[in-house]
Amino acid sequence: MSLKSIIFGRERSLTERNLFHHISLIALFAWVGLGADGLSSSCYGPEETFKALGEYPHLSLFVALASVITIIAICASYSQIISLFPTGGGGYLVASKLLSPAMGVFSGCALLIDYVLTITLSVASGSDALFSLFPASAQAFKLAFAIAGLIGLTLVNMRGVKESVLIWVPIFGVFVLTHTFAIVYAVATHASGLQGVATATAHEVHAVSSTVGVWGLMALLLKAYSMGAGTYTGIEAVSNGLPVLREPRVRTGRRTMVYMGVSLAVTVAGLLVAYQLYGVHVHVGMTLNAVLFDRMTSGWGHTTAGAFVIVTLVSEAALLIIAAQTGFLDGPRVLANMALDRWFPTRFANLSERLVTQNGILLMGSAGFLMMVSTRGSVDLLVIFYSINVFITFSLSQLGMVRHWWQMRATDRTWRQKLAVNGFGFVLTASILVSLTAVKFFEGGWATLFITGVLVAAAFAIKRHYAGVAVQLKRLDSIVEAAEIESTSAPPEPKAADRKARTAVILVNGFNGLGLHTLLNVPRMFGDTFRNFVFVQVGSVDAGNFKGAADIDALRAHTESEAARYVHFAASRGYGSRSYTAIGYDVVGEVMKLARDAASDFPNHVFFAGQLLFTNETNVTRWLHNHTVFTLQRRFFLSNLPFVILPIRVDA
Repeated sequence: MSLKSIIFGRERSLTERNLFHHISLIALFAWVGLGADGLSSSCYGPEETFKALGEYPHLSLFVALASVITIIAICASYSQIISLFPTGGGGYLVASKLLSPAMGVFSGCALLIDYVLTITLSVASGSDALFSLFPASAQAFKLAFAIAGLIGLTLVNMRGVKESVLIWVPIFGVFVLTHTFAIVYAVATHASGLQGVATATAHEVHAVSSTVGVWGLMALLLKAYSMGAGTYTGIEAVSNGLPVLREPRVRTGRRTMVYMGVSLAVTVAGLLVAYQLYGVHVHVGMTLNAVLFDRMTSGWGHTTAGAFVIVTLVSEAALLIIAAQTGFLDGPRVLANMALDRWFPTRFANLSERLVTQNGILLMGSAGFLMMVSTRGSVDLLVIFYSINVFITFSLSQLGMVRHWWQMRATDRTWRQKLAVNGFGFVLTASILVSLTAVKFFEGGWATLFITGVLVAAAFAIKRHYAGVAVQLKRLDSIVEAAEIESTSAPPEPKAADRKARTAVILVNGFNGLGLHTLLNVPRMFGDTFRNFVFVQVGSVDAGNFKGAADIDALRAHTESEAARYVHFAASRGYGSRSYTAIGYDVVGEVMKLARDAASDFPNHVFFAGQLLFTNETNVTRWLHNHTVFTLQRRFFLSNLPFVILPIRVDA
């Protein structure tokens, strides 16, 4: 095995039996991979709420109730999104299809920034939880540990979706068991204190309302609710990650939503109640959960208490780091979907040999690294940046669904119930978005909105470039119709290709203007030198078509039919002709395999490929295109295969 195989795993084959079954996630594993983000927010969401209430901690009961209602509403509305969009896509696809492509860009860019913050905040918060066990002198190493954790997660996700999830299942299980036990134990052993909590809550309501009025009380509760809004991020992850779920995906996705919603609601509400039952207070250098578990186990005996606290806090730290998985699983997928629609460079839709969007994973990891270094891993600062963006996506998704059910009112008998669910979800998420923006804007929330705006502007600029290129390619495609008419009016007579004759082997990618220009330029430049025309085409497997065995079969059939059209056209002109086709995620590697086969069958060969040249080419425009031809040129030269690039100039 090579070092690359050891680190990232062996190459996966598209011909592997039950490939999609092997790499997909059942509901339980999806709960771990996609639900860890939401569940891990219980490690900092309730704490931020508790801190925001200051000297009135018992008011957190109202926030706990509001949190449970919010979780149920968002989960219910996203279950409807899963049913309507069974192939995935989440907030980006919903806003694009049901509102407009422009709204989809805003939603998608907001999600991308949110996933970067998910990665950074999860790792930073996990480091905080772990270093709560160590003395203050160890805090100097916390940032280095967080950066190392971020790099490690990036490498793990390069191995594949399922592999990056399975290793975390035991830790996830420990977290669920320890926190369930802690909540049940707190309520069971302090049941008599519940009445006191209710009395204290009523007293604080009276005290605050008499001091600042009812509206002042509402403002305080709204601020606390907003500061804990990070609790709800991650709920949308299932709708974005549907393509990685086991068939039937809709049923698996909805079941995962139930697991996620129940576990999150119980944990958040349970911890807020437990804080009050044990009267916890902020302690420098310790998370609020660490203070709670320390007080809870104070009468257990030194060994038992210490073991429970260590295991629980380590599981928290690990889960918080696992929560970054959501960013690594869904962030690259959103980026790939937007790349397929030409809002971002198309390279982000490419798959690696482990069948993951490697470029997207590297980008998310790099962005998380820059965010971690620039904020020094400060959870307090990251929480301010967090949450706003995800509620932009929430609100746009719910608005799109409301519009959809209204349009379906004539054909769907249950449209009222469905509209009510998404309507309530829209009102709720839009209200949270407004309050979050108001509360966090001058504290640093403006920075998040600014970065999102810059990303949106970049997306529109990239789209404009690709649209310009498409216009030029459309002009090239004008000869496609003429070619089809010519080949139809002059039906080819079957003619066997002479293996010894000079052969032009042309690399093509679909029956289009670029390929036909390349084909027609060969006889223009070399006359009747070549008597055979052989066509090599590889269908690229990317995030857009890697969704199931049927999609792969359709890609293979399409690739063969497009190459056959070239064969038909060359035969109509009296040339010997043949095609070689394949599909794969490594286009260069597959082309080289087919090229060697063609070179073996036709020894007197020369390879040709067309390349678009832009009049005003810059480093940016070069980055937006793959330039696969130049990579192939090097590979062909090293293989002693003659290779000619025929330039085609366009003005984009």
